[in-house]
Amino acid sequence: MSYFAAAVVRDDGGWTAAEVSLRGAADIDEVADRLRDVDQDADLSLLFVEADDTYLVILRLDEGEDLRVFGSDSAYAEESQLGALLVGDLKASVTGLEDTDEPRAAGGGDEETEQPAVDPEADPVGDADILADLGIPAQKLLSLCAEEGMLPADVTAEICQVLGCADQVEELREV
Repeated sequence: MSYFAAAVVRDDGGWTAAEVSLRGAADIDEVADRLRDVDQDADLSLLFVEADDTYLVILRLDEGEDLRVFGSDSAYAEESQLGALLVGDLKASVTGLEDTDEPRAAGGGDEETEQPAVDPEADPVGDADILADLGIPAQKLLSLCAEEGMLPADVTAEICQVLGCADQVEELREV
């Protein structure tokens, strides 16, 4: 299973981005260490892991501490060793969608034969409020992940646009 892992870190000078290799990582703590290594003094560190145009995992460290994780679908843990490492310990499905029973509706076409890019049976796990203080509340994150036609790269781009680091992440993709 192929993946792209982009770290974005914020310090006094603004955002910087770096690609992070997760090869050989033994556990989630080692992944967090690799994120810390991007900038030891960062106020905020985020790692976006996109796998096979299907799964997105976001990891967050505030001042290098208190690891928080969100995964777009718990099935990623069953699909790959990296998925098991990143989201395998996240048992609880994301809640916070009390206001709607149909969070997956994209509001687009009514065709029932249309095949969504995101599995309508996806089971987001972890901390959906991971980006709430940065302008992306849980409901927005969940709706981005569930929006028809949105790939993990698209979700990352939307999030980074809001955060103000979209150009940095896009430069990593072009390398």
